[in-house]
Parts: sequence; C-alpha cells; structure tokens
Amino acid sequence: MSVQPVAYDHFYAYDELSDMLRTWAEEAPRLCTLESIGGSYEGREIWLLTLTNRETGDHLDKPALLIEANIHSMEWTGCTAALHLVHKLLIGHGDDELVTRALDTRVFYVIPRLNPDGAEHGLEERRPYPHEEQGDGLRVEDLDGDGRVLDMRLEDPNGPWRRHPDEQKLLVRREPVDGPDDAPFYRLLPEGRIENYDGVTIKIPPPLEGLDLNRNFPAEWAPEHEQRGAGPYPTSEPEVRAMVQAVTARPNITGHIAYHTFSGVHLRPYAGRPDEDFPTPDLRAYQLIGARGTELTGYPAVSVFHDFKYEPKQTIKGGAHDWMYDHLGVFSWTTEFWSPQRQAGLSGYHFTDWIRDHPIEDDVALVKWADKNYPGAYVDWYEFEHPELGRVELGGWDTINYWFNIPFDRLEDEVAPHSDWALFHLLISPLLEARSLDVERLGETSFLVRLGLQNSGWLPTNVTEKAVERKAVRGLEVKLDLPEGVRLVGGELKTEAGQLKGRFDKRSTTWWGNDESTGDLLKLEWVLEAPQNTEIGIEAQHPRAGTVRRRVTLR
Repeated sequence: MSVQPVAYDHFYAYDELSDMLRTWAEEAPRLCTLESIGGSYEGREIWLLTLTNRETGDHLDKPALLIEANIHSMEWTGCTAALHLVHKLLIGHGDDELVTRALDTRVFYVIPRLNPDGAEHGLEERRPYPHEEQGDGLRVEDLDGDGRVLDMRLEDPNGPWRRHPDEQKLLVRREPVDGPDDAPFYRLLPEGRIENYDGVTIKIPPPLEGLDLNRNFPAEWAPEHEQRGAGPYPTSEPEVRAMVQAVTARPNITGHIAYHTFSGVHLRPYAGRPDEDFPTPDLRAYQLIGARGTELTGYPAVSVFHDFKYEPKQTIKGGAHDWMYDHLGVFSWTTEFWSPQRQAGLSGYHFTDWIRDHPIEDDVALVKWADKNYPGAYVDWYEFEHPELGRVELGGWDTINYWFNIPFDRLEDEVAPHSDWALFHLLISPLLEARSLDVERLGETSFLVRLGLQNSGWLPTNVTEKAVERKAVRGLEVKLDLPEGVRLVGGELKTEAGQLKGRFDKRSTTWWGNDESTGDLLKLEWVLEAPQNTEIGIEAQHPRAGTVRRRVTLR
C-alpha cells in the first residue's frame, strides 16, 4: 500500500501532525482509524490511531498493544518513532508476514503525541504549577533569539569553574586550593534574564511550569512535597486523564511502550520497589521481553528502581508504566531514545549517576564527537551583552537538539528497530482461537456439540500474575446463542472457564522443569435437543485474548 511517508528532516508541529494522521486514515480506512480521546489543557485534540484489519474483526475483539509518545514537551523524537511504526504497518500489511499477522489478529493503539501543548510551545510551557507567579531570579529564555537556550558563563573570582587546560571551551571544577593566580574563574548559569536583580545575588527560583505529566498517574502517586511535578491529585491533568480513560475503555490492551528521550535504554517497573516484589513469572517474562528488545534495538533493558534513579534515596512516583503494570497487570515499558555518550564511544557508565558526576575525559570525548559530527551541538563561547549582568558569554551544549532529540541524519535509523520490537511485543500477546468444533448426532433430535479452544499466544490469557492478584482481568467466558425450540440438556448456557496458559514459561531444555500439561487448551461439550438443521451460535470471549464466534448446524 502506498501512503504518505514520514519526514525525518524536521519534527512535526501540531497542525502538520494532525493533517498527516487524517491523511493516513483516509488513505487506509481498512487498516487505520483516527479519533480524539480528549482535549489538552489548551484545547488541542489528543489523537489516537487504531491500526488493525477491520475485515478480520473489531478492534475490541483482538489483543492490543498501546504505544504512547511525547508526554514530555520537548521529546519530539518519541512522536517520530510512533509515526515510523504506523507507516511501517500501513505499507507492510499484505507484504510483510509479521505486520500482516499482527494486523489481522491483533491491534495497535498509537497516541503519537500525548502532550500537544508542550510539544507546540517547547520551553514556553504555559501551564503554571505549582506556583501561579514566577518568583524573582533567573528566568530561562533564549536571550539572543537564535532558537537555542544555551549556558551563560561570567567571570567571577569566586566562581567554581575554570577552563580545561587542553580543551579551552570546556569548563571543569576548580581545585579546592586554587588561588587568584589560577584565574580566570567562572559562574555557570542557564541562558536567561534575571527578574529584580539586586546587583549581587542571583536566585534560581523553582520553575513556574513545574508540572511533569509522567508523575500524575494513579500508581504510587505522591503530592508535590514528595514528588516534584506530581500535580494536585492523580489524573488532575486532562492529558493524563484522557489516556487513563482510553486505556480503561480498552480492556484488550496487553502491553504498553512509552516513547521518551534520552539515554538509549528500555526501562521497566518498578520505579519504587525492588525486583523481589514481582511475582516470579512476571519478572522472568519481563527479562525475556527485555532481552529481545536489546537484541533488536541495541538498548539495554533495566529496572528503574535498580538502575535509573535520579536521586539515590528517592523513587519516582506516579509514572505511567507503574500504573499500567501494577494496577492493570500488563507489561509496560519506557523507551528512552538516543545516547550521545554511546555515540562518543563511552561505555560502562551508570545512566543517571553519570549525569550527576563523571570524569572530565568523558566531556572531552563528547566534544570531540560533536565537533566531528555535529559542529552545532557544542557551541563555542561568544560574547553577549546581558540586560542585567553586562558582558557575559553564551555557549555550551545545545541540549534540546542534540541530547533530548536525535539529529535528523540519524533519526530514521535510530527509531526503526523499535518498530520491530513493538511488533514482537504485540505478537507475544495471548490469542484465543477455535481449535475444533464438531457435532455428533445422538438421536433423532439430540446432538452432542464439542468445542476445542486454545491460547496460541506466548503469554497466558491473563498476561501477568499481577493482573490475577489485582483482579484486573476476567476469565474466559463461553456462551451459547440458542434459537427458540432448542433445549440445553447437558452443559451450561454460559461457562466461566478461567485463564489459559501460554508458552513463555517453557525453559531452554526439554528434560528439566518444563510443564508439558495442556493448560493452554480447553474442551467444552453440550447436549442439545433441537430439530435437525437448526443453527446455533457459540461465542468465546476473553478481554485480553480476543473473541471467537462460530455458528454450527445441528445435523
């Protein structure tokens, strides 16, 4: 199928993004539908694409994977990655075996931009929280109008920074015993103006726009004094509320991947609890899914609690993937795209500890990488007449374009493997199928109906043990649709059949510890009295594994 391609030479503004989504829905109506799941703080529609082959069934009758992107305002890479997946699905159906099987038997839900206001404004986020007014002090902004917010350095005999002896544009910590002869020394600040400057002290007030939508979900939510950016209460923000409502209205969702930047890593729950708190089967499944993610994308898969704390003694509360797993019992991930460190040849570093402190040799390697590949990534210092401070110098990393987002010449290649991992994650979902259906005539007007069902997916129908623990998923339900004149003699009109196993717990060998029982299969029988050639209906439905409908003639 030929559909509008994705552009990888810029990031989409809201109107262009909306036009593209509408175009895809018009070009491929059999595979793609577009709807709004709600409005943003400023009234923009939050779009959700449903991708499945409508000729093989309704989307709610199939297992699903949710892709959610761009919850953070400037992480535009995530939106592009979501668009790459959608385009791959639309052009691949009918040609690519995995894509075809995925869309024929399952469904993708894709929210390309959960935070359309933030993405549109970038640094000009307009939602005041937790303060109504900006405090006195430094206000971050693009002073010289060059489209970048860099750093400011100003000479100060008491400044904590000095130039690197070999790489002059780099600043390093001054030594504890440095004296006047080792000057010049510098203070380092974000680019911006200073409100009500007293001529001596520079205050750094908390940001006026301090809300973090990915701290506003119900799981482990905590108020602002415990979790910065949490919002006044869980789902207080319309974007988060829209996603929570969309997810709960789609009980067929079996997994979730959120697209963020940066670090080059796949993150899994828990954010605030150790791996020991997982049900053992869930942890094993998480590790196996993560291993395939690493194999396909090159990104390691790690626990937030064990490997990605921003502060050693603090935990992240109110995040999406903890809510999806701990409350709903589906496997949920956060992919942080792009690692400049890895691009510069660094390895063996801790994802978050490195941001707090690292060897200056790492900075030298990064600057050399930038100078060779992206000369605009690290800006050499240039003079600027600051409205309050006088002569300062602007420079340093253009973090938005080269750290928070992937440079355009690498964008498509970097995000492409993640579409393959999303396909894998959907195709491991449980899938309810009819294994057999036959009728045996017992007498002139009596019949034995036998139905065999199977879960052909890798995961069990409940997806996780956590879902069973939380009572977040119903069991398999099978019911008969009998016309007038048919009497049920044996069996039940409606059968509650529990859960069916998957294959994920099979070990690497066939001789030790494997359970070869047929927990993935179910057989049901009914005895009916009816006139010959009567047609009856059977429906087997599981909210996460899908729905099977059959009609059979008694003869």
